[in-house]
Amino acid sequence: MFDFITKMLGTALFSLLLVLPTAASAATVDDFDHFITGFPLTGNHRNVECESCHRSGIFRGTPRQCGTCHSQQEIASSSVKPANHIASNNECQDCHGTRSWSPVRRIDHIAVIGSCATCHNGSTAPGKSANHMATDRQCDDCHRTNAWLPARFRHINVQPGQCASCHNGTTATGKHATHFQTTESCDSCHTTRGWIPARFNHNGVIPGQCASCHNGVSATGKNASHLPTTESCDVCHTTRGWTPTYYDHSGVTGNCSTCHNGISASGKPITHVTTTLECNSCHTTRGWIPAGYTHTSPNYPNHGRTMSCNSCHTGTPQTSMNAYRFTTYKPDCAACHADDYDTSEHRDTVSGNRNCAGSCHQQSSPEHRVTDRNW
Repeated sequence: MFDFITKMLGTALFSLLLVLPTAASAATVDDFDHFITGFPLTGNHRNVECESCHRSGIFRGTPRQCGTCHSQQEIASSSVKPANHIASNNECQDCHGTRSWSPVRRIDHIAVIGSCATCHNGSTAPGKSANHMATDRQCDDCHRTNAWLPARFRHINVQPGQCASCHNGTTATGKHATHFQTTESCDSCHTTRGWIPARFNHNGVIPGQCASCHNGVSATGKNASHLPTTESCDVCHTTRGWTPTYYDHSGVTGNCSTCHNGISASGKPITHVTTTLECNSCHTTRGWIPAGYTHTSPNYPNHGRTMSCNSCHTGTPQTSMNAYRFTTYKPDCAACHADDYDTSEHRDTVSGNRNCAGSCHQQSSPEHRVTDRNW
């Protein structure tokens, strides 16, 4: 019915244009209500000549789609989509008004062809800002078409190892002041579900910085009975556990007995020679034995062989400092060797030869010197 009415009206109008004078024809066209055709003329369409759309005086079947006139194929003077237009299968009126192409009334993203970055590239339309987190995902993975904010964020879109591009303390929460020192990315320990619990990996910790976390607050630190040292935990301990320990004495700041007290570490046994000297006066950090004590007393010259301390220091720990077996002759050689000589070869009695080294066994003597291993 509508097409029939349109046909009749078009035919009648065209007939009138043929028989009426020019002025009358113009007046009739100007007075024609285009609304009844189903395509009301609004905006700049009011200023368009009839023949721009109704060619050769044919009114019936005139297309009503914008693209029919606004296309490169048309020879009419109507404007067309520019080369940099958004790739879209929309009709013009879906976004533009009839007054002018710009400003655009709205963008219908549903009909946009291609990816977001095709338009949102910073030139055609706003793109990623300079402080945008590092991601290779499309805009619509997080943003909506009605606005950039709020964003529907999903960590799955973030490139691994790029957490700090967002978690920098400004764009999003970053490391706080008590956080231990590490160069690793957040996702080395944390998950996208939350900061805690953390899946900790010591590999990313800077060597020597154990105490930045193992301070007794953030994580377990030195206990009260720990030996005094300025060394970092990783000098002796491993990331697998506190024990077993690879101990390095070079970092110890206190005396040996601070640790070697029989509690924190092995100390003097009950059979040890009574002494107030520190362990390192005789022992080394490689082991208790052999002990390397050097007698500095002139009454104990170099005997030329290594003897056990107990060879001379006999008795209980309380009396073992008295190394003289025959105290009558101390501090001479006879104090130890009063019963250790061949009587057939010695002309004088012990009392006259109590100082063996001074009487016969001198350094220049051809035999039985103090440095000899045997008498």
